[in-house]
Amino acid sequence: MTTTRFQSEARADGPASAPKVHVVTFGCQMNKYDSLLAEGRFRRRGYVTTESMDDADVVLFNTCSVREHAEERTYSWLGEIKRAKQRRPELVIGVMGCMAQRVEEEVFRRAGHVDLVVGTREFQRLPELVDELRARRADPERFAPKERRILAVDGGVDVEVDRSDEEYTGGRHGYLAVMRGCDLNCTYCIVPTTRGRVRSRPIEALVEEARWMVAQGCQVITLLGQTVNSYGEDFPAPAEGEPRFLGRQGRPSLADLLRALQALEGLERIRLITLHPAYLTRALAEALRDCPKVDRFLPLPAQAGSDRVLKAMKRGYTKDLYRERMAMLRELVPDVELGSDWIVGFPTETDAEFDESLAFLDEMDFVVNYVFKYDPRPGTSSADGLADDVSTEQKKARNQALLAMAERVGLRRMSSYVGREVEVFVEEPSPRAEGMLVGRSVHGLPVSLPGGLELCGRTLRVRVQEATAYGMSGTPVEPAARA
Repeated sequence: MTTTRFQSEARADGPASAPKVHVVTFGCQMNKYDSLLAEGRFRRRGYVTTESMDDADVVLFNTCSVREHAEERTYSWLGEIKRAKQRRPELVIGVMGCMAQRVEEEVFRRAGHVDLVVGTREFQRLPELVDELRARRADPERFAPKERRILAVDGGVDVEVDRSDEEYTGGRHGYLAVMRGCDLNCTYCIVPTTRGRVRSRPIEALVEEARWMVAQGCQVITLLGQTVNSYGEDFPAPAEGEPRFLGRQGRPSLADLLRALQALEGLERIRLITLHPAYLTRALAEALRDCPKVDRFLPLPAQAGSDRVLKAMKRGYTKDLYRERMAMLRELVPDVELGSDWIVGFPTETDAEFDESLAFLDEMDFVVNYVFKYDPRPGTSSADGLADDVSTEQKKARNQALLAMAERVGLRRMSSYVGREVEVFVEEPSPRAEGMLVGRSVHGLPVSLPGGLELCGRTLRVRVQEATAYGMSGTPVEPAARA
């Protein structure tokens, strides 16, 4: 679920005297979605977004805690902006998101010029918190210096999403958080600590937000959740006489949501991030089969190829169970492509167990793979209870070996499309080659093709002519019909 750094864009949708906000986002797509929600909250209060921190009145950093490096990047940026704070004491600097939720007041200790530390559920109150902060600053006799900053990290509140009176600013490809939090207990993962317990949103509210996005130009929506296919598991089972859905004991499920979004006119593609093998059901596979707008690509992280290591990670499945779920999926959706995350160097992982990961990647034909060296995170059970006993050199070697295997398998899968025609949603001009466009196939795979800007936002049939381990290229044949 990683993305590159994302920063606010300038929007001239207010008077010249309007206060300005700038948000720097690190980490996953959920953070990017939350940053857009925060910007929308500020616009309601008369702010405009600016692309420059230099003329912003409020600068926010939306942070990630999945790896130590992500947190250190935030502290590095906070160090850079300290000089701006010295020049402009009235500037408001805030840290929001997962790191804020995890370390809380430690941010103030390491970066004393920070004014706000706001967690993963309370960021929706940021404009009000900024007002409160400024009120405290204006009353120094009542508030001591340490009281002129605010900590808001209540993880038990629900994030309220009503964007109907806002302008959609997400572009052609938008994100939609269908749930928040995670109820699993993978031993290496900090997400349950920083994001809290699962909270799913009602199908009606999600369809309404999607309709609002599509009405303003969004054509592709990625549904977000820490384990997105567990959507609805936290809902109560319907009582007698109430509507029943496709989930456990009649609960609403991701399968129901996909079918509802399939009917949304103007929506071209639906994508999913990220799934868990334990929640892969036949009802979901049937929805994928029946809903042509849903990409035939599922990120289903295996994480490791050893049953013993999977048990130590508390992943909740064995390789055989993973195989069974994939066999069911591929029976119903034969052309589905899979992606996986991997952790190498988990505590006590042996060379032989790592070799099992190599073999499992090869066996399951994962076309997209993200490989990470194990990084103990404070507060997780693996960090607290297991010695980090795989050396840095071993982790690096295993990382490179798994990446090499991923490249071989990726090339094999991509090459299987050469000579075939695939549906491609054209997204944007290529940033690397003039006169070329980039898009994604219905299998979620990158495709480059020649063409002009008029093709962006259209679904085309493309004959694949070349492939690498990381994408394909081809020539348009004709516009594809949408079922």
